[in-house]
Amino acid sequence: METVDPAAVSSYWDAAAPTFDEEADHGLRDPSVRAAWAGRLRAWMPPAPADVLDLGCGTGSLSLLLAEQGHRPVGVDLSPVMVEHACRKLSAAGHAFTAVAGDASDPPASVGSSFDVVLVRHLLWTLPEPGLALRRWLGLLRPGGRLVLVEGHWHAHEGPPYVPGSESLPWLGGVTAERLAGSLRPLVREVDVEPLPDPDLWGGPIDDERYAVIARP
Repeated sequence: METVDPAAVSSYWDAAAPTFDEEADHGLRDPSVRAAWAGRLRAWMPPAPADVLDLGCGTGSLSLLLAEQGHRPVGVDLSPVMVEHACRKLSAAGHAFTAVAGDASDPPASVGSSFDVVLVRHLLWTLPEPGLALRRWLGLLRPGGRLVLVEGHWHAHEGPPYVPGSESLPWLGGVTAERLAGSLRPLVREVDVEPLPDPDLWGGPIDDERYAVIARP
């Protein structure tokens, strides 16, 4: 089975970074989209200030909302260019922020090992071993902490692979809420699934499955 080269994945997202925020749910530039995500984050987070590890942080849009709500986000992304964008975005808004380039499925020790929340949005589909990543992320939580996964099950991928070998990814195209929750239940004491059909979150209507899973060990 062909494997996925992390360098190819990093290069793919480096190239995507300059235009990444043009997607409504990436840049959160539309006030209604921004407000919708701010509301969901407020509901998912514990009282501020909480230490939040934003894995696959991209250009830092969710980290910025967290910082505005009084939390202490730390970011990890495989793409150094995404990390640069995220750091500039939060710095321009006047927030102290640490983000590092690294493997979000196995976060670098330099970001810390104990968090109130681990937040992950639309990352699992890119991982060769998502089950292993889930276990690692749960191990980063403090007592009483929570893992917040924003995920979806999208249409089957068509056309060439996004990087060589990506056809082998077990959750390419996303994962259903039922399957993800089922993977977590043996590992935690509580799993809640919240459907996310609100078009304000995505910049328009959707016709696929989008949801959040909140897991508490």
